[in-house]
Amino acid sequence: MKKYQLWILVTIIAISGFSQGMLLPLIAVIFEKAGVSSSLNGLNATALYIGILLISPFMETPLRKYGYKPTIIFGGGLVVLALAMFPLWKSFWFWFCLRALIGIGDHALHFATQTWITSASPNEKRGRNIALYGLFFGIGFASGPLMTPLVNVNESLPFIISSILCLIGWVFVFTLKNEFPEQEVGINSFFNTIKRFNKTMKYGWIAFLPPFCYGFLESSLNGSFPVYALRMDIDVASVSLLLTGFAIGGIITQLPLGVLSDSYGRRNLLMIVLILGFFTFTSASIFEHSFIGLFISFLLSGMVVGSTFSLGISYMTDLVPRNLLPTGNLLCGIFFSLGSLSGPIIGGLYIQFFKGISFFYIISSMLLVLSIVIYAFGKKNHQVVEQHNS
Repeated sequence: MKKYQLWILVTIIAISGFSQGMLLPLIAVIFEKAGVSSSLNGLNATALYIGILLISPFMETPLRKYGYKPTIIFGGGLVVLALAMFPLWKSFWFWFCLRALIGIGDHALHFATQTWITSASPNEKRGRNIALYGLFFGIGFASGPLMTPLVNVNESLPFIISSILCLIGWVFVFTLKNEFPEQEVGINSFFNTIKRFNKTMKYGWIAFLPPFCYGFLESSLNGSFPVYALRMDIDVASVSLLLTGFAIGGIITQLPLGVLSDSYGRRNLLMIVLILGFFTFTSASIFEHSFIGLFISFLLSGMVVGSTFSLGISYMTDLVPRNLLPTGNLLCGIFFSLGSLSGPIIGGLYIQFFKGISFFYIISSMLLVLSIVIYAFGKKNHQVVEQHNS
């Protein structure tokens, strides 16, 4: 993969991360101030992921038919359009539909860029290149919540800034030369995609759990935690700083962990970071009444589990045959979406019905369970793939 090509792809991913990182806390705060319940607030946050899930079964065929570039242009254009329409009408269901459109656009964007990077990267640099993808998404996502305080100036301002930035990044995609994933005879149909889903799940199911976990973690932190924090009398500016702290933690370690995974194995590294994540989020529940304690916990949590998604993608490329990589990337996106979908709903219900019990317990428990599952089943899965490849 050419450097110029890689840098344009990761830059547009950074801008996409910025819009996602901005939308979750921004709309959560706007709706909380408008008196919308935490469970309804969580429901609105799921629209993005409903959009992703609705479009997922239909994404692989156009990617194989038209190539990476047109898929990214379609996705980016849809995101720009939807972001620009938010200030037109402040309505729960109108914003729900716009978030669903952003989900469709973002998924096209991420699916095409992920598959392009994983397919075009040599084995010895794949972890590093996917880490760069995660790093730039993380930089964008970290910057997003900083737009939340602008809601006090003008509710439309963050949406306008975000749509302009996305438009600038989108224009650069037109300079790339189009490429296609590996083709196979009779592959371009919806039913063949479903068959490939089953085949890919057989090889890589364990690798789809980290993206699920990261989706749950990210969406519940950005969608439900602001509501929990506001009810604990933590101000909006402090909430955005805490979320930025988590994202910065992920940025600091994203590339080093990607490089380490190339040397020491994805499974080993995933088990370590998930166990450490369990401890850091447990510490967040202990220090939740101290801003400094919470900030340190968020920063450390980001450093250990902020790479879970990109490590999951790299782990998938180790387990899945090369011709199934587009399907594997698609399934990573689907599992991330399922996690992201359940995060705000479960988080919102948890806040509503478990008053007095720390919000962070739900996250730390999930991280502990996942580390046990990868320890118990990950090695067995590796042996199945090695037998298939030999």
